[in-house]
Amino acid sequence: MSLTIRSRRRARTFAGVIAGAALVLAAPLAASAHVHVTPDESAAGSTTRLSFSFSHGCEDSPTTAVKITIPQGIDGVKPVLDGAWTISRDLNTDGIPTSVTFTAVKPVESGVAAAVALDVIFGSAAANTSVAFPVLQTCVTGSTDWSQVAAEGQTEDDLASPAPVVAVGAVSSDTGDHDHSAGAGSDAASTPAPEADPVARWLSGGALVAAIAALVVAFTRRRRA
Repeated sequence: MSLTIRSRRRARTFAGVIAGAALVLAAPLAASAHVHVTPDESAAGSTTRLSFSFSHGCEDSPTTAVKITIPQGIDGVKPVLDGAWTISRDLNTDGIPTSVTFTAVKPVESGVAAAVALDVIFGSAAANTSVAFPVLQTCVTGSTDWSQVAAEGQTEDDLASPAPVVAVGAVSSDTGDHDHSAGAGSDAASTPAPEADPVARWLSGGALVAAIAALVVAFTRRRRA
């Protein structure tokens, strides 16, 4: 077999391995490009501080604002003050916000982890249900409406722009002051920073190792041939 033929086959093998690795890496990276809510579980009747985090823009355009629509079944909402954002609210007649908009003091570059937070009281009507919080992410160029909710038989992975969802449990037995139960009066700096998605990071690392191993095996076989 000539050197030219062997070189061409090695090139095709290398290209195939790289293409396969790219496909494997694309799935976890796409899954991480959502607006995540933490925690994603809460009890009804008590205050929970929900952190809505992201690390992407709209097609890599910097984020300028995040608007969270407040769903039905919420008895109280207090946005958490943070120096990176200014806050505006649209209030219902009962004083509970129907939406909260966080506007970035400086546009958040894609690839930079950021988060906004709300202290939320889920009403008894929301007990034992899943509550979605539609999020409109506005960027310097374009926007993304994270509002899709999985239908029966679907999962979040089936959706292009899923809304963050919180699973609400039974009514809490805690009868204490709601304002203190979530530290509503604490300093904004105490809000936990968003963490990188561990599943996406693990899958990406595993895919890279598998791609390298496949490349080594392919070249070893070619040399033996």
